[in-house]
Amino acid sequence: MGISYKKLWKLLIDKNMNKGDLQKLSGISTSSIAKLAKGENVQTEILVKICFALNCDTSDIMEFERDDLSNAHRIGAEVKT
Repeated sequence: MGISYKKLWKLLIDKNMNKGDLQKLSGISTSSIAKLAKGENVQTEILVKICFALNCDTSDIMEFERDDLSNAHRIGAEVKT
């Protein structure tokens, strides 16, 4: 199941911030920023730091990829029958 951080990048634009600003404000590493930029998995602790720094919730910075959810649903339905 994939995760998208597009909401995070939009939120940064709305707050007139860049990735460097986020890194400094939240105290996360450059490697964590790089993972987020690539859509890779990061530790929950990183997401919590970002949310505290931006005064938001995890649903404001990330979401499940809809295509992946549709595929997971179909796979689950096939297994159940």
